[in-house]
Amino acid sequence: MADKAGDLPGKDAGGEERAERAEAGSGAGSEEAGRPPMTEAQRVVLERCIRALKEATKDSQTLAALLLITRLCPANDLDKDTLRRIFEAVGLSLPARLLVTAYRRSESSSLSPLDLLSLGTALLSALSTDSEMAEHPQLLTTVPILLGLVASGPMLEDPASGTEATSCGAASPGDAETGADGAAAASTASASKETRGGGGRLDEAMAADCYQVLMAVCASPRGPDHLLSRGAVPALCQAVERKQTLSREKGLRLLGGLLTGKTRERAWRKHTVELLGLLLRLCGDFAQASPDARLDSCSQLVRFLPTPVVAASSGELKEAVGRVWTALRPMVQSRLTAQMLGPVLVLSACLLDLYGWQPVGPPNFCCLLVNRACVEVRVGLEGPPGTELSSELQQTLAGCYRIMEAAFEQACCQRDAEPDAEPQSSGPSLSLQQSRQVFKVLEGGFAALMYYLQQVNAAQYDDPFVFATYRCVCLWLAEETSCLKEEVMALLPFLVGYARSHLQSAASGEQLAAWMELMSMDEDKDTWNGREALRYLLPALCHLSAEDKPRKVLLSLDVPALLVDFLSQSWSSLKEKSWAVPERNPSMESMCSTLLNFAVTEPDRVRSDPCFRVLEAHLSDALPQLVSKPGLLVLAANYCTLGLMMARLKTAPAGRIEAGQRRFFSMALRFLRTALDSSGAPGPVQVSATWKESWYEVAELWRLSLQALCACLREQPGLAALLREDGWLRHVLDTLQRCSALPDPQSQASLEEVLCAAARLCNVCREDVAEAVKSQTGALSSMSSLKKTLG
Repeated sequence: MADKAGDLPGKDAGGEERAERAEAGSGAGSEEAGRPPMTEAQRVVLERCIRALKEATKDSQTLAALLLITRLCPANDLDKDTLRRIFEAVGLSLPARLLVTAYRRSESSSLSPLDLLSLGTALLSALSTDSEMAEHPQLLTTVPILLGLVASGPMLEDPASGTEATSCGAASPGDAETGADGAAAASTASASKETRGGGGRLDEAMAADCYQVLMAVCASPRGPDHLLSRGAVPALCQAVERKQTLSREKGLRLLGGLLTGKTRERAWRKHTVELLGLLLRLCGDFAQASPDARLDSCSQLVRFLPTPVVAASSGELKEAVGRVWTALRPMVQSRLTAQMLGPVLVLSACLLDLYGWQPVGPPNFCCLLVNRACVEVRVGLEGPPGTELSSELQQTLAGCYRIMEAAFEQACCQRDAEPDAEPQSSGPSLSLQQSRQVFKVLEGGFAALMYYLQQVNAAQYDDPFVFATYRCVCLWLAEETSCLKEEVMALLPFLVGYARSHLQSAASGEQLAAWMELMSMDEDKDTWNGREALRYLLPALCHLSAEDKPRKVLLSLDVPALLVDFLSQSWSSLKEKSWAVPERNPSMESMCSTLLNFAVTEPDRVRSDPCFRVLEAHLSDALPQLVSKPGLLVLAANYCTLGLMMARLKTAPAGRIEAGQRRFFSMALRFLRTALDSSGAPGPVQVSATWKESWYEVAELWRLSLQALCACLREQPGLAALLREDGWLRHVLDTLQRCSALPDPQSQASLEEVLCAAARLCNVCREDVAEAVKSQTGALSSMSSLKKTLG
């Protein structure tokens, strides 16, 4: 799901992710407030040192000036303007040259390679605290070297053997001068080689400097892309595998930042093997850790879970997830505080997203997990109106929502299964009593969501948490409208108002749009356009519009006009994006079903509401374009049925038919006759190849269209002649004479009803039908009502 459990930010969309990326670098500078002022003498000396930095012609002069500055005043005590002046005076070329010199073992250098590396990384660390410096191309060229250092340590040249062993995952020294692309290429090439020589581990200070630079780069707007293209994922995975310095404390945090947001799917696609290997290790560590360590690891493990595509292809990971569930059970069963339980529930929700209920455990534990999630939801949402929800609580509740959704989906599957069917292996087999208990608990949880949404005002419509809550309620209502009737009726104004607001003011939802973009795993997916809110509500509207009381409320909220507007927008979007080879559009089909409910049950509203005139014009214009698109057959059937159902409510004065209506009827007749294959051998008629795949979905629509056509003939007798002129009557009679039966008795009864109406209303049609019936062949011979009509 686009809003994966545990990834829901609080009030600032993406803020939590950016904060985590920058966390390692946040300590490099200090708060200006409370800093003791420099003395006048210190300022004079500092200005001389900065001037010396600018005038230095040798690296030794630059380093001497820097040493004086650090002794005079530590970097943490300098204000931002002074730091910027020092950074600009030093520049990025010096630390890059230091790193290069360390690897080349230049004899002109009086410092050892390790000292050069230490100086270079320390300078880069200080420079990277400036956000502009962190994005500088020259700093980015050093990233592969830094990644090599954290992955393999300082693999320097061995003077005795003359062999140079660069860091695995690092660029060759010259790459610091050849640009980012060359450095990344060299890093990738060297990462595949076996390291030689002593190598060793970085000291903690140098490792901290390397991670500070990498974290600063990651916190920049395009930082994750820069790191991903320069081999950060395999290098960091290798650092953890080799237990390098700070790899657990900082390396995993940095890697978690790369696996968050839009780079997640690309990282998993490019480095599946490395990331799966790391995840299996983390799962194993989690399963073997102490209870306290597991609590601390829940949030970390969430960030390393793969995309569903990767998870589905790894049997080894599925086994590892089963072991994680085994470790989670006592945590769910124990008495944890709400703050401690939150990460456990979020991790549980994410694991459910990957493999469903099968590896979770016995039915009793599954029921307990659902109960704990619902209790947390009720405690969190049923507070007094105006209660502010912290971002941590919102994260927990988002995870609880996913657990509730998964439980409800599983319960619906078991409820809808055939009584004699084998139990499904994808989830726990609950007893009848357990199923009732789960439904009761879920009912309480969803009631809490509805209570919360009733407190939401229009100023909160852009809040991602409100959207997540709204979406969860819509998923419940898509399947269940028989309980909580009063609560649902009271909530309908909010649900419709929320959907309408986003549909009509899509541009205003900037925070929600940013969150949707951040949570999307598909980098090519369209940005938020305001239609998603109403799209989630459509299945519920389809159910509710079929019930009398809810339908009256929907009509009072002008829902038909909202749906017509949405249908027009969706049609325009469909034609713009994928008209050459269009895919099915379930949302448009659901809209048609809801509007069809109104057309069947509210004829007066259809006659009087102007939006139905707009809809009629749209259907007349769109149906001719739909019938030529086999991939949109179900939508075409919906358009045809809806148009005929509305047309039956109109009466043509003096037998005259409007040109637009005549055009629609003609196209509808041509479309309907393509359902049956009249070219086959004698025997039962076959559904045509075009319709066959979707017949179970469109058969009822086809029959309903014929019934609506019959009603149209009664109201507008002039249409009967059109049956003959367009060839529909001849096609049907030929088919019925040739075949012995139709696909089902209901279809035969619907066709017979239309033939009877045509014979009664049009003398020419009556003659054609009578002649065909006289042959006493095929399915016509069994149509007793038609024979009775003909006399």
